[in-house]
Amino acid sequence: MSNYPHLHSSCKQKVLLSIEERIQEISSPRWIGYPKAREILQHFEDIYRHPRVARMPNLMLIGRTNNGKTDLVNKFCQSHLPDNESDYGRIIIPVMYVQSPPSPNESDLYASILSSLYERVPAASVSAKRTRTVQVLKDIGLKVLCIDELHNSLAGSTLKRQQFLNALKYLGNELRISIIACGTEDLLRATSTDPQIQNRFQPIFLPKWKLDKGFRQLLRTFESITPLKEESNLHSGLLSKKIYAFSEGSIGELSMLLNKAATFALKNGEEKITPETISNCGFTPPSDRVRDTGIAL
Repeated sequence: MSNYPHLHSSCKQKVLLSIEERIQEISSPRWIGYPKAREILQHFEDIYRHPRVARMPNLMLIGRTNNGKTDLVNKFCQSHLPDNESDYGRIIIPVMYVQSPPSPNESDLYASILSSLYERVPAASVSAKRTRTVQVLKDIGLKVLCIDELHNSLAGSTLKRQQFLNALKYLGNELRISIIACGTEDLLRATSTDPQIQNRFQPIFLPKWKLDKGFRQLLRTFESITPLKEESNLHSGLLSKKIYAFSEGSIGELSMLLNKAATFALKNGEEKITPETISNCGFTPPSDRVRDTGIAL
């Protein structure tokens, strides 16, 4: 496969697939390990390997919507899958992922954790749910609890927000586990009134991309794993500027844009992405979606 020098070796065989099969490949999840992502994953690994102590380290991953926070956490979870510990007849789950409940409700937090493990949620007091949650998490040998979209749970009253944060602190202390919390900048603002949370959670920022060398290298990487037979030169001056303007510096939007553009190209008998493809593929930039709906995100 000496042809297609613009493609990664793992992608060259895929250009021989049918158009329908290639569109399926383009739509499938793909991992791109750009430098900031690798740096953040190393932070995750550091707390995973941290010995159990009375006060475990925690992280708070802050970034705008659709900028790759969930993908990073899922990648970390995939690196530490459940393991059958036959000597004890139990399953060890060192890392688990939960979606934060939509409101700062301690009971809903425990229910979310137990449901994620397919455990029965006690129809009893908050205290009973707390006790059951702690017991289950001890039984599975949990080391790191990843809570996504935590900013949603901290949008209520100050009292409820404080109770919810106290529940997180309790789990961390009682189980001697680390917590990775993910959210937008609203999460940082919501926790700013609690000095203990600020001291316990190290913030890590996933910034908006800039139109620079790093972004153009990201475009090269995207192109290398997109099964199109002709070179698009996504990183070139005019095209990279157009792509950046449409994606508005978000890697999630960038991925959706390029997937739409590549699919549009194939459906129209083309084998590369051009400025015209970007304009005509049907992608709407996020700020235009907000203006169209009149809703502020």
